[in-house]
Amino acid sequence: MARVTIDNRTGDFPAGTMILAAAQTLGSDIPTLCTIKGLPPDPVCRVCSVEVEHGGRTMMQTACSRPILDGMVVHTRSDRVRDRRRVLIQMLLARCPGVDAVVDLARREGVTDTPFTKTLPASTRPDDCILCGRCVRACREVSGAEVLGWMHRGFTRRVALPFDEPSDECVICAACASLCPTGCLTLEDEAGREIAHDELLLGPNSAIRVGTYQAVPNRPYVDPDSCLHLRYGSCGVCERVCEHGAVDLRQQDRIEEIRVGSIVVATGFDTFDPSRIKRYGYGRLRDVVTTLEVERMLNAAGPTSGQVKTSNGRAPRRVAVAHCVGSRDRNEHEYCSRVCCMVALKQAHLIRERTGAEVYSFSIDLRCFGKGYEEFFHKIMREGVRFVRGKVVTVEPARPTDDGALIVRAEDTLLGEVLRVPVDMVILAVGLEASRGTTDLARKLGLSVGRDGWLLEQHPKLGPVSTAVDGVFLAGACQGPKDIPDAVAQGLAAAARALALADRGEVEIAGSTAHIDPEVCAGCRECAELCPVRAIAFDARHGVCAVEERLCQGCGACAAQCRSGAAAARHFTDEQVLAELEGVLW
Repeated sequence: MARVTIDNRTGDFPAGTMILAAAQTLGSDIPTLCTIKGLPPDPVCRVCSVEVEHGGRTMMQTACSRPILDGMVVHTRSDRVRDRRRVLIQMLLARCPGVDAVVDLARREGVTDTPFTKTLPASTRPDDCILCGRCVRACREVSGAEVLGWMHRGFTRRVALPFDEPSDECVICAACASLCPTGCLTLEDEAGREIAHDELLLGPNSAIRVGTYQAVPNRPYVDPDSCLHLRYGSCGVCERVCEHGAVDLRQQDRIEEIRVGSIVVATGFDTFDPSRIKRYGYGRLRDVVTTLEVERMLNAAGPTSGQVKTSNGRAPRRVAVAHCVGSRDRNEHEYCSRVCCMVALKQAHLIRERTGAEVYSFSIDLRCFGKGYEEFFHKIMREGVRFVRGKVVTVEPARPTDDGALIVRAEDTLLGEVLRVPVDMVILAVGLEASRGTTDLARKLGLSVGRDGWLLEQHPKLGPVSTAVDGVFLAGACQGPKDIPDAVAQGLAAAARALALADRGEVEIAGSTAHIDPEVCAGCRECAELCPVRAIAFDARHGVCAVEERLCQGCGACAAQCRSGAAAARHFTDEQVLAELEGVLW
């Protein structure tokens, strides 16, 4: 332990504790721009300089990188410290007067103006970089890529890529952009899309996250596709800074086999990727967002605290909503996704309520089919939302003379005119599609899949939660697009059917199951490959196939395929069918 006195307050701290951390513990506020929790300190900005007395000497030291020593006396607000800090802040103000982090620091330290002037053009030194070095340290110490580095010295010093050329060594981790206090670093993903509104996206720099705000259980998880430690063996900051030791990056995936009596399939859905429709500009134009991204904005616990903002951080004045993006389209999905209309209407209502913006709704027609939905539609009309009957044709960047950031071109089919509407934000009401992996899961469970990728039920009216396989039930949007009430109702029904099987304790087997005569079977296994429910297995010991009657549905496919005549459906053998025909004819 080492005893240190900071601004006349004394405390004991473990050896190696930095002056900055000790001062914060003792209640002394030392301004800084460069410290990051989880990374070793780097005194590049020097704003945290303090006056240190130790061993009969007095010197200026950076609080973030100087460890305390026993008997050390530190002054954080002496005249010498104030003068040096004021000059440093004045130099930062001269270099980047529009950076919020610098302006806020100057205001807190009482610096109102600067006597310095810039002597180099903006092309040589960017106006918004404060040379704090966060990005360089992140690239070196977090990702391990070491792509970013310092170039030149003195007034010409700046952060750059090697030879000012894009580097193939970049792992697109976004650590540099996320840690930059000025926001001067932007990131482009592999598709070349500039990530505006990166706080709305789930990646690529969100390696630890909660799946959704209402996730059950509501716990964060590590995404192996984004985690630098799992992909490249670097980083590991989360494990070092977690005070409770809840992060263990040494855990491995494991596969468990569980014997069950019934299965409820509830794989949900995926939202349509609007970047497939190039004319809408999603992924190419800033402020073209989806209803899912706007939903995150509107959430009070979301990244914008419930405020709707454009990419420049301002509330939009005019907003356009494009309906049926990816739905009711022969080039994408012909079916209606059911939920898009009401989601877009709800968001139009909330945007009008929170921002007062003009909202334009472009649609083929609105399908408000649920209880109270039509009344809500008329309420939105009375609130002033402008409904245009016609689909959006294109979304284009605005010209300098236009009053807006984007131009929406659409046809008003009622007036027979082509509209050109300037707006600040475009919301794409994306449709729903079957979740990725549904086809593979259906193949493993022996389920049928429709042409649109949704799982097929046993009967659309009499068996909406059952499937062709006994003991396997469907719940929610894996069967087709559904809103919350329908998904909840089907989930309860599927749970009831599964519990009924468990409560009964036994299963009735259909009388018309298949049977394979082992004396005739040639062991070709064609029936096993053809069986849709995988009720036929090959007995390697005897070289014949056998039917598991508990799984067989009596479809007769094996009997029709068997070349040796060994497979037959019980009660429908050739002799029985011929006897029935003989009785009818005679």
